[in-house]
Amino acid sequence: MIHRHRRHASLTAAAAALLLLLVGAVIAVAGGASHGQPAASLPPGTLAPLTSLGRLTPPGPAGPPGPEGVPVPNAPELASSEPRQAGSPVDGIECQVAEQVLFHIHAHLTVFVGGAARRIPDGIGIPAAQVSPTPAGPFVSAGACFYWLHTHAADGIIHIESPIERTYTLGDFFDVWGQRLGRTEVGRVGGRVTAFDDGRLFRGNPREIPLSKHAEIQLDVGRPLVAPVAVSFPPGL
Repeated sequence: MIHRHRRHASLTAAAAALLLLLVGAVIAVAGGASHGQPAASLPPGTLAPLTSLGRLTPPGPAGPPGPEGVPVPNAPELASSEPRQAGSPVDGIECQVAEQVLFHIHAHLTVFVGGAARRIPDGIGIPAAQVSPTPAGPFVSAGACFYWLHTHAADGIIHIESPIERTYTLGDFFDVWGQRLGRTEVGRVGGRVTAFDDGRLFRGNPREIPLSKHAEIQLDVGRPLVAPVAVSFPPGL
């Protein structure tokens, strides 16, 4: 009888320990995905401190605030916003009549070529974009359809508005844009590409940079290298 009691107690303790492990795992998973977005895991060593790059050039003036409250660079466009295949699905990303906001976050992209800023145009991912004038500059308010990745203003803000929760990448955005992106090219510009992700050096292919909530992404083509730029995301972005 005593042996049976001990065996029952051991089984009960083991079950309790297993339950605690399962609860801990659930809590860990829930804590790892902030703001309801899927956690984007990067291979070890992908992100590195800036010290390995040596001296970085300070960025120039940020430019005036645009219609979304984010500075718009006084610079030429990196490339046109008109996509090659307007309306066709790209990388599983569709273009729909209405914006999809089940999964709704924003990231910011900055590009320098030879140390000089290049502007990310408005209307990327919005075929037949209709531009509305505002006191702070042009704003794309409508179009034939909206890809789940798009821009409304020329401030570098990437709108991720999707009917599914998914980790999108910078490569997805450039594919929707219809522009090239890799280790040696950004749009129509060629040269060695140095990528930054949230103020750290990104050692992988820049196409793989995840578009996470409030991500600060920067691409420097050639030299000199410009220190990573950071913007303040206004309420609502």
